[in-house]
Amino acid sequence: MPTITEKFAERRAEGRATLVPYVTSGFPSRSATVDVLAGLAEAGGDVLELGIPFSDPLADGPTIQDSTFRALEEGMTVEGTLDVLSEFRRGSDAPIVLFSYMNPLLRYGLDAFLRDATEAGAQGLLLTDVPTGSDPQIEEAILASPLDLIRLIAPTTRPDRASTIAEQGQGFLYYIARTGVTGASEALAEDLEQDVRALRESVALPVAVGFGISTPRQAAVVADMADGVIVGSALIQALDQGGAEGAAAFLATLRSAMDGAPNGRDTFDSGH
Repeated sequence: MPTITEKFAERRAEGRATLVPYVTSGFPSRSATVDVLAGLAEAGGDVLELGIPFSDPLADGPTIQDSTFRALEEGMTVEGTLDVLSEFRRGSDAPIVLFSYMNPLLRYGLDAFLRDATEAGAQGLLLTDVPTGSDPQIEEAILASPLDLIRLIAPTTRPDRASTIAEQGQGFLYYIARTGVTGASEALAEDLEQDVRALRESVALPVAVGFGISTPRQAAVVADMADGVIVGSALIQALDQGGAEGAAAFLATLRSAMDGAPNGRDTFDSGH
């Protein structure tokens, strides 16, 4: 299986950005999740984010919150998510990042989770509520595991702090395109390009941008400034409305737009 680092390097060598789609495990159902993941990989998803449902997803907006609650109502658990991943892994080698809050992993047992997630075929772990330096023991355990610890960087993060985060990160950096929670957005922040390019010049890890990307044009614009494009809420909406086929079709429009994005664009249009 290619690692996350290898996938980003492969796309960079091709002059293309890495596409990172997010889906919630167990949404719209457990049985559908494997088909959803397979469809996204076939539609151009390079590194897949699989969210573990949690009852208090404070970083997420209404769309992903709704998918999380519905998955929990269907009985999805950490164990169930790892089972889904194992089943998907039998038919695909696409890198997988598990997206979670800390509480479900503590209840499962962190050491056991790191072992079982690795055995299930995960390559990375993104924790929304464990900032760099907040819990050295937990962070060191993850950094020492086979899973890449994916770090988040906000628009308000100071340059010196961003460097520290990058030094303690692996795989890629997840740059949050705006303050607030997840959710589709009609426009990107006007200073996004400047901030992303400055970050890329100061860190060694690839930089992928998420939060608010919802249209092919936005994906193309971000692909021209960053190493990766992350899409979540808009993809969940497409999945809710059109099932696995609808989600794959939507992702394919982003992939097509990203691959056609001009290189070296001098101006940045944050509109539709």
